[in-house]
Amino acid sequence: MYNSEAALETAKVRVGLIGTGYAAKLRAEALLGDERTNLVAIAGHQPENTAAFAKQYQTLALTSWEKLVEREDIDLVVISTINRDHGAIARAALSQGKHVIVEYPLSVNVTEAEELIALAKAQNKLLHVEHIELLGGLHQAVKQNIEKVGDIFYVRYSTINPQHPAPRKWTYNHHLFGFPLIGALSRLHRLTDLFGKVLTVNCHQRYWETESDYYQSCLCISQLCFENGLLAQVVYGKGETLWQPERKFEVHGEKGGLIFDSDGGVLIQSGETTPIEVGTRRGLFAKDTTMVLDHLFDGTPLYVTPESSLYTLKVADAIQRAAQTGLTIFIKDTSAAENL
Repeated sequence: MYNSEAALETAKVRVGLIGTGYAAKLRAEALLGDERTNLVAIAGHQPENTAAFAKQYQTLALTSWEKLVEREDIDLVVISTINRDHGAIARAALSQGKHVIVEYPLSVNVTEAEELIALAKAQNKLLHVEHIELLGGLHQAVKQNIEKVGDIFYVRYSTINPQHPAPRKWTYNHHLFGFPLIGALSRLHRLTDLFGKVLTVNCHQRYWETESDYYQSCLCISQLCFENGLLAQVVYGKGETLWQPERKFEVHGEKGGLIFDSDGGVLIQSGETTPIEVGTRRGLFAKDTTMVLDHLFDGTPLYVTPESSLYTLKVADAIQRAAQTGLTIFIKDTSAAENL
């Protein structure tokens, strides 16, 4: 399973971590808290941040991710860096015979994502695309209560995050973050996990530019028609020109509705409204990490497959083309889409 006899003898997975941001810190904490792992090295974009991160988590700081994936004393590469680089790093790591954990999206390019899944299979290595939204309290609460609302005909999912001023960081950069619903793929993946295949998509988007490849605000509104007839609307916005934060998930059925607003939820039926307990979002990266290690050591199944993430990426790619062309895009199957 691992890359050397030494790793088998010590019964530890030797890990290299790429990134120094929020997700990387949670990964490092999870790895240090599990006796089955040894955090060997960290690589980041800024030398000072990388050195400070390495000191905090008692590991080796490297000057580039290329050096990290080439190391023979690393079995598992965890990719927690800017979206643009996910595909290139995953390809290099898999080619070097490493297992890979990558935060979504697997790639900002559908073709590259397909190639990476094929490469992982050819190398007989784990490729796990993190989708912790499936493990969170909101998603679990929806699953537990969804049958109570009957046949579902409409879903609305809105996440709006005003920022005054907007930060000049990679999440506000066209190339580093990617198209909004590719960079924020979890908004769509929650829907495809719950409701299945998508038939058609359309989208309207707007950016408020600042300089170069950065923007101060974006607003993206997409409609998805699922094969089962369900209509879903996804709203994603962030930045300076937005004024009211919103994190709301609505499921409307013929016998009732599920309304989740911020950290609370209710089931609305004829004549009554019932509160729904929503579990915490804390600890999900640690849970994801533990499940990956359980899979590597014991063969236990994971909660998500790279193929399901790839399908959602294809839906997001179709939405991007709908935004660019102003057309409704018809999604034939899991491997192709064309203009309607």
